[in-house]
Amino acid sequence: MAPPVDLSAAGRSEAELADVFAHIDAHRDSFVARVMDYVRHPSISAQNIGIAEVGAMLLEMLTRLGLEAQSIPTARHPMILGRWDKKPGAPTVLLYGHYDVQPPEPLELWLSPPFEPTIRDGRIWARGIGDNKGQHFAQLLAIEAHLAVTGTLPCNVVVLLEGEEEIGSPHIADFVREHRDLLKADLVVTADGPLHASGKPVVTFGVRGVASFELRARTANRDMHSGNFGGVAPNAVWSLVHLLATMRNANGEITIDGLHDRIIPPTNAEREIAAGLPLDLAGTMAELGLKRLDAPADRPFYDRLMFHPTLTINGLHGGYGGPGSKTVLPCEAIAKCDIRLVEAMTPEDVFDKVAAHVKQHAPDVAFIALGGMLPSKTSFENPFAPAVIEAVRLGNGTDPLLFPALGGSLPDYVFTKILGLPAFGTPYANADEANHAPNENLSLDCFHNGIRTGAALLATLGRMQL
Repeated sequence: MAPPVDLSAAGRSEAELADVFAHIDAHRDSFVARVMDYVRHPSISAQNIGIAEVGAMLLEMLTRLGLEAQSIPTARHPMILGRWDKKPGAPTVLLYGHYDVQPPEPLELWLSPPFEPTIRDGRIWARGIGDNKGQHFAQLLAIEAHLAVTGTLPCNVVVLLEGEEEIGSPHIADFVREHRDLLKADLVVTADGPLHASGKPVVTFGVRGVASFELRARTANRDMHSGNFGGVAPNAVWSLVHLLATMRNANGEITIDGLHDRIIPPTNAEREIAAGLPLDLAGTMAELGLKRLDAPADRPFYDRLMFHPTLTINGLHGGYGGPGSKTVLPCEAIAKCDIRLVEAMTPEDVFDKVAAHVKQHAPDVAFIALGGMLPSKTSFENPFAPAVIEAVRLGNGTDPLLFPALGGSLPDYVFTKILGLPAFGTPYANADEANHAPNENLSLDCFHNGIRTGAALLATLGRMQL
């Protein structure tokens, strides 16, 4: 059963939200200036550049907003946590984001320096503006706007900002387990990722997980002459090629025994929603230079990204790859791979299955597990879903598209599987934000609508009574 809505409070909430929107509109230019100042400070987790400084900036901002704020160390980079808990009976929303960014290289491909934010063509250009500094900063500005207009918040809020997302969130699970008491909430909302390619806003209900691993073949103590030893010494590259061919066939089927055993198939409602999502398949293929889709050819586009595991060869290395020819017989070869996971697969189970497969088909090849992340899933029937969807509609002026899952991976599992909370994604960035690439950018309109959406979320949740 959905939590009841206080109808008398709903009217006051609508009027207050209109005032908050007016405040956001009036401060549009100053908000842009402030987010540009924020992303001007590097916070590159992979290189430990600027993490402490940006963490301190966030701690000061959360404190200034009136949240109970603290920086909590992990084994590497700290978590920044803030809590506002002054609305008894109202829901508590946990807003997750990350303040670390990708390295900016290659620098020569940037049209303007990555940490000198520039406005051009109606967009802010800077590393981290879309992923994820601009998006979680919009959430913080939404909190600030409510407090500035009404002196209070419509619901309770926890803010959790991570400093290690861009290096795979290696410590967030332990952090969440250890600090459950500080993370008490009713739902989690993450503003990260892009809008749909059509420009329509999106609400996501899940993400795929991932399991990364390496295969290493070594057949001799040195490379050899392909004439003198060809047909005598085994070729390490062929060893990997034959092994990989036993793991996925030409029909696109992953043929690792037991890999699919744990999968929970999508519901009919999820399939119907995925089938109804807008798609310019010809345009997408033309943009990517594709002549065909991957096998199996008859699988629907969004089914591929949401409901099925994938096995990807990220890189295959061995022997000579320079100019001209070198008649060498390689003694060593390496394949780096990942498997995307759907509900309820786990990295540990996948690693066990892959290791057993390698032992059966190529016992001389070494299998090395590199790390993974669980998938996450929240039901469309969750009672908080209507409030999240309505907030995105109010913030953007149009109904959002609903995504059962994203093809990529985020650490949402720590909320859904460790804390047992529903988790929703409400991306604020334009579809061509170029996150992780040179010339990362965020549309000014997207940033503005993100602040509005964050403000609307607090309002729509505040109309619910627990």
